[in-house]
Amino acid sequence: MSRPTDPAPYFSLHVFVCTNRRPDGTPRGSCAGHGSESLRDYLKAKAKEAGLKDVRINSAGCLDRCGLGPVLVVYPDGIWYGFKTHADIDEILETHLVGGGRVERLMLTPEQGR
Repeated sequence: MSRPTDPAPYFSLHVFVCTNRRPDGTPRGSCAGHGSESLRDYLKAKAKEAGLKDVRINSAGCLDRCGLGPVLVVYPDGIWYGFKTHADIDEILETHLVGGGRVERLMLTPEQGR
């Protein structure tokens, strides 16, 4: 919760993409094992191409939703997405990061992954 004396945010949106890697065969799996690193790179390139200077795309360690991976979370919105393809990333970029909407088919609920 922001306060009146807080400075303005440096970024309007901050996207954390899980790029955690566990050894192959680990029961929980890992987002990197499902291609999150290349998908993160794709998202970064597409955000730059779209001119989103006030949106930051970052790698994150384990976000603890491994079985749903790859996953990302958008703050300050607190919206979580599971994604698998460039088309999923394109939809998140256009609908959420550019348009301010939500990609309901990719959204994760708090109950998922617990």
